[in-house]
Amino acid sequence: MLNTVLTVRAHKANSHQGRGWEPFTDRMIELVAAKQTPVVFVLWGREAQKKQRLITQLHHAVVACAHPSPLSARKFFGCRYFSQINRGPADAGLAPIDWQIPGV
Repeated sequence: MLNTVLTVRAHKANSHQGRGWEPFTDRMIELVAAKQTPVVFVLWGREAQKKQRLITQLHHAVVACAHPSPLSARKFFGCRYFSQINRGPADAGLAPIDWQIPGV
């Protein structure tokens, strides 16, 4: 997971949008998408979902959904996104991700 913009002013969502992060994060997505090893891309929120155009290899999995912020939490909770994410490794014959927090 990678935010489309990597910094923000406290309590000001998207305050650093359009300040140069997007070309950097686009390039990171392109580099990861170029890998031959299957990757699950998790695109939470509208801005992240716009990045799907950078993922051109068909062997990668993409899970696109609402962002888990307080503004869209109702759309996020109960949709079993972590199960959807685990389908990517399973389809590639890999072990699913263990989402449990150790020691809890």
